[in-house]
Amino acid sequence: MSELEVEAVESLDDTGLAPGTAEYVLYGGKGGVGKTTMAAATALASAREGTPTLVVSTDPAHSLSDTYGTDVPSQPGRLREDAPLWGVEIDPDEAMERAAAFGMGGEDGPMGGLGGMLGGEDANPLGGPMPGADEAAAMQLLIEYLDDERFERVVVDTAPTGHTLRLLELPELMDSMMGRMLRFREKMGGMMDSLGGLFGGGDDADAEDGMAEVRERVTRLREVLTDSSRTDFRVVTVPEGMSVVEANRLVARLDEFGVPVRTVVVNKVMEPLVDVVPDVPADAFVSPNLDACEFCQRRWDVQQDALADAQDLFRGHDVKRVPLLAEEVRGEDALRLVAACLA
Repeated sequence: MSELEVEAVESLDDTGLAPGTAEYVLYGGKGGVGKTTMAAATALASAREGTPTLVVSTDPAHSLSDTYGTDVPSQPGRLREDAPLWGVEIDPDEAMERAAAFGMGGEDGPMGGLGGMLGGEDANPLGGPMPGADEAAAMQLLIEYLDDERFERVVVDTAPTGHTLRLLELPELMDSMMGRMLRFREKMGGMMDSLGGLFGGGDDADAEDGMAEVRERVTRLREVLTDSSRTDFRVVTVPEGMSVVEANRLVARLDEFGVPVRTVVVNKVMEPLVDVVPDVPADAFVSPNLDACEFCQRRWDVQQDALADAQDLFRGHDVKRVPLLAEEVRGEDALRLVAACLA
């Protein structure tokens, strides 16, 4: 096997959180690699340490509820009575209702009014929700959760790679958009007064205050994400060539934004779980029969090549292996196994 440098833990009681774990932990990567599982395991381990922890899903296709085996609300709610664990799955519809705070609402919001004034949705694309409005709304809520004093740690299950990168690009996108809107308003003069203020106010002063608030919010998010003393963005991948390449691309893009990536998690590795976590039942993991199973041998070869690529590409990062488990990761016992692998 290609040897990634991963030390075995002593027991399942190891939480999966190293001393000094960041205040904000975000898991990113392509769809289907296990981001939700890692976020859920990390948040549960954090709460079991006694740290008030909020786990947030920004992925429109939520699965936190399935992973925990309990309903996760659309507003932060307590998930466990025996540990300080809260959870929230951001509801896209609720988030879009709040997108008006960014001047990007639907037909009843500020941008909808502008679209109608210019000829309606069919005549002008500004009549409907602006591109990126869902990411903007999710960003607004995420900032609120990051600043919530009830929680000492926030763990985020992000949307797939493309959505995550668009979220990170929002500060520049919105700054450019607001600059254009200001110039448009200057050209249109008093005509803009009929809008009642692009950002919920009734005059230029209110509009400027609204835009200043937006800039403050997006700047706040960027400051949090780029603060290596507080934030750890963890990239999750699986041992397949294309997935490793995409993970490397995400790491590079995050580096361009100044977002620190300390950890790369390689999930679903075909290896005995006892190599990482001792004293677990043999039927808890999938170990390939390389002698009698041609499919197993071929998948093993694919994984070995991918692991070798990962070792080369992610030098300088803390690489964690999570073996391929025999069952879906649901409930506390399975999440404890994953958390131990992340230790």
